[in-house]
Amino acid sequence: MRILLLGKNGQVGWELQRALAPIGELSTLDRTQVDLANPTALLSVLDKLQPQIIVNAAAYTAVDKAETEQKLAYAVNAETVRILANYCLNNDAWLIHYSTDYVYDGSKLTAYVETDKTNPLSVYGNSKLAGEEHLRNSNCKYLNFRTSWVFASKGHNFIKSIIKLAKERTELKVIADQFGAPTSAELIADVTALCLQQILLNDEHFGRERIGTYHLVASGEASWHSYAQHIVNKVTQLQQKLLITANNILPIPTEEYPLPAVRPKNSRLDTTKLQQKFAINLPDWTYYVDRMLEELH
Repeated sequence: MRILLLGKNGQVGWELQRALAPIGELSTLDRTQVDLANPTALLSVLDKLQPQIIVNAAAYTAVDKAETEQKLAYAVNAETVRILANYCLNNDAWLIHYSTDYVYDGSKLTAYVETDKTNPLSVYGNSKLAGEEHLRNSNCKYLNFRTSWVFASKGHNFIKSIIKLAKERTELKVIADQFGAPTSAELIADVTALCLQQILLNDEHFGRERIGTYHLVASGEASWHSYAQHIVNKVTQLQQKLLITANNILPIPTEEYPLPAVRPKNSRLDTTKLQQKFAINLPDWTYYVDRMLEELH
């Protein structure tokens, strides 16, 4: 089974290299090897490698910069997906793609299910939704995983930022009215591999019945504020020296920390469909956060 992984050096892509390697003959590419904003270059790679499974972990993820780089955001997050989907349709291949909680406006009071109305508030969210629409309209075989608040030991993320600031300051202010589930890139990669294995080991009917969009996040929920408090408490338990305690992390509303791109206040995603269709258990978000902090320690 020939597998092509795009975006190999991102947080999710890095973990996918490990998780996908046992499944088939894995080829991996990053942005220096193929320009996803260049359709000709992408098509050339596909023609050369002839993958039977494409795992697209590449994306334009600079949420705030996207507000002024709309053309690039849409090229990578939408047009690339259209090209990949058309290839998969014409070659009877599977496309695994990753989307985001930013396709919602966050106004719902409970966790979003896959069939809820989308209404992005930012260019980034709109570009990711456009990619999803290309997938749905292509009639190719695909799994589209919406996730949120991704972290990993590799790369920059909220956890590392909080640790750095906690060593430099005696007080922090963190947004307390946005809610979601911190989700490990390791979990996303492992779930992807488990879903692919089930599809490959079962018949065509099994796979066809599982085509579609799934919410893939850890169980539980947190605000950015409670998330930061958990990080500081755990790091303190690991006997690392910080200048602050969890009590010195002050809750603030979104309005006190304005950014160019509007974030959804409710990023909670219901994962019932994924758990039922693939018989997968999703651990609480604290499990992977604690594991990463212990690893970093």
